Amino acid sequence: MNQMTSPPPRAAPAHPLGDLLREWRGARRMSQMDLALEAGVSTRHLSCVETGKARPSRELIALLAGALDMPMRDRNALLVAAGFAPGYRETALSAPEMSLVRRAIEFILAQQAPYPAFVVNRHWDVLMANDGLARVFDWLRDGQAVNPNIMRQVFDPADMRPFIDNWEEVAGDLIRHLHHEVATHPSDKVSRALLDEVLAYPDVPARWEHRELGAAPMPLMTVVFRKGDQRLSFFSTLTTFGTSRDITLEEIRVECMFPADEETAAFCRELAAG
Repeated sequence: MNQMTSPPPRAAPAHPLGDLLREWRGARRMSQMDLALEAGVSTRHLSCVETGKARPSRELIALLAGALDMPMRDRNALLVAAGFAPGYRETALSAPEMSLVRRAIEFILAQQAPYPAFVVNRHWDVLMANDGLARVFDWLRDGQAVNPNIMRQVFDPADMRPFIDNWEEVAGDLIRHLHHEVATHPSDKVSRALLDEVLAYPDVPARWEHRELGAAPMPLMTVVFRKGDQRLSFFSTLTTFGTSRDITLEEIRVECMFPADEETAAFCRELAAG
């Protein structure tokens, strides 16, 4: 007599919205009840949304995203997962509608001369830079090109790393920033890949593989460049665009580097004079 075998259990259907919500709740260390209370909905309804039993409204998605403090790019992903169109646009800096923004950024960069200034996105890619930065980097590297990503510049022994006199201090602070980005933006695979990449460079301390929960980025970062007997010391300030409804503007920041001593200021002026 043949024994009948039971069919294998069906895999649970995927619910992209529920996966995203659980991922973000984990990153924010919020239980389902915590998120429901913060968003002003019932735990039962939130549970049904996460399992796909209930279809949320666009308004509920906005409430949940706000309670999770999600940036615009991730709010768009949440909306799309729920079956809605994205709510925020992403406009290239080169687009005509960004002309006033570019003008403001170019003004900041020009005003910073003869000292370095540059614009980076959330993944530390340099989008714009002034002549002050180009002159300092050209002098340090004898005209050799640098990687357009700040993390790779700092961590790659074939790039800017040999010229950073206080490398461990600077790199350690950048790693803390990158760990923070990865921990607080769980859907950002680019930041995760960038973290893995820079940790794989030679002579990176093993302790940096783990996030230091008690450590905060330094309030004022100073970078010291050295070439031969010449030493250049800078501290930086960051400018961001507040109350923006465009992903590009939310994510970019302008970094201005100021001379930390008169020797550095004089050398930058000499470079500018040619």
